[in-house]
Amino acid sequence: MPFTLLPFILLIIPLLEIGVFIAVGSQIGVLPTLGMVVLTAIIGSVLLRVQGFGLLNRMRSEIDQGRMPGRDLVHGVMILVAGILLLTPGFVTDTLGFLLFVPALRDLVWHFVRRRIQVVSATSSAHYETRRSQGPRTIDLSEEDYTEGRDGTSPWSKDD
Repeated sequence: MPFTLLPFILLIIPLLEIGVFIAVGSQIGVLPTLGMVVLTAIIGSVLLRVQGFGLLNRMRSEIDQGRMPGRDLVHGVMILVAGILLLTPGFVTDTLGFLLFVPALRDLVWHFVRRRIQVVSATSSAHYETRRSQGPRTIDLSEEDYTEGRDGTSPWSKDD
């Protein structure tokens, strides 16, 4: 999408929202309309939390297996956008937000975007596998290794 269309989109969406608010409000009343807006914001925050944490777990699993979670990264961005759209008051943005929470629709967007982006890792997979095979990252100290108090030989101690 060219960036020249962005100002028009930013103008059209609020106008659509106002029109839909007027149409819905005239049919069901002001308080039920406001209640629906608040309810969709609550549902959106719950969906964002549930699907977001599930996605983070899948991404962590992919990384632990030494694979780059490209699909899950794009899905994460779409879930974030969906959450923002649902927290924004309005029926048009809520509809777009709910559609982005549907995994099948996110997969369609992923198939469209996949050919146009390239996910690059900061570390190569060979380096990652070498680091993982070296053992745990935890340093276990015995009682002899640990002392309490100031040690003048430490490079981090200040000579006051």
